[in-house]
Amino acid sequence: MQKFLQFGENKMDYYFGLDVSLKTVAVCVINADGKLIFERSVACEIEDIVECLGDVPSAALHIGFEGGPMCQHLFRGLRAAGFDVVCMEARQVNAALSAMRNKTDKTDARGIAQVLRSGWFNPVYIKSREAHALRALLSSRKAIQKKCIDLANEVRGLFKIFGIRLSSRVKQGSCDEQVRPLVEADPDLSHALLPLLDARAVLYTIYRELYRRVKQAANRDEACMRFMAIPGVGPIAALTFRAAVDDPWRFTSSRTVAAHFGLTPRRYQSGEKDNPGRISKAGASDVRATLYSAANAMMMRWIGHARS
Repeated sequence: MQKFLQFGENKMDYYFGLDVSLKTVAVCVINADGKLIFERSVACEIEDIVECLGDVPSAALHIGFEGGPMCQHLFRGLRAAGFDVVCMEARQVNAALSAMRNKTDKTDARGIAQVLRSGWFNPVYIKSREAHALRALLSSRKAIQKKCIDLANEVRGLFKIFGIRLSSRVKQGSCDEQVRPLVEADPDLSHALLPLLDARAVLYTIYRELYRRVKQAANRDEACMRFMAIPGVGPIAALTFRAAVDDPWRFTSSRTVAAHFGLTPRRYQSGEKDNPGRISKAGASDVRATLYSAANAMMMRWIGHARS
């Protein structure tokens, strides 16, 4: 079990709670006794936050905020400025803030500062820039793939109105070759559906290029090459898992990796009750989906070998 992060008992310590939004940051500063020093709202920029922090004359500044879309940028920027920064798990911070009567940016910042002072939280690991670049590549490929499937399904649905029923096994690569002749044969369909087919053709070309880049990235990574040696594991599964783990040394044991991605069962114990539940589904959902797909491919391959 991870140890809770605790700061020293120095009375000169100051704790900065940041409630971050896209445009502004609510800042609350308290001392080691929990006494409010000042509250302020500044722009969500590293320079403005650093200038605000410079108003407190202390050599021991501890800055904390909950995980979110802007946490990576703020963490690296404030750490580069020489501050002691920690990103706290959003689930735990939300549980602490839910006890407050009113929810405003000011009260959230005050609650985050108190949580930071108490030390009852788990720090969030900030992934490397390389890992985020790989995740961005995978997300871009997945987004374009979904758009291609959506356009293909839209064409399939419009065909049914005119009594045209496509086969249920039309592959994405051969969709344009099978559908375009049917559209061009009907002037009404051509006027409405040819732009959809043209848009899908462009998106599919971009999808193939992104998939090529994914395979190149996986082939250049030594860890991914080992993963792909496992039956059922391809470049998508290998690169997704590689980017999600990033630094394997941050896990104390290999058993904690499954719990980190929400693949271990929940447990509710109280008095005489001790009920294990379904998997927690904590962590990245795309990693779980990819691992399930790889496991299913592995099982289907084994079933095929057993039948043969």
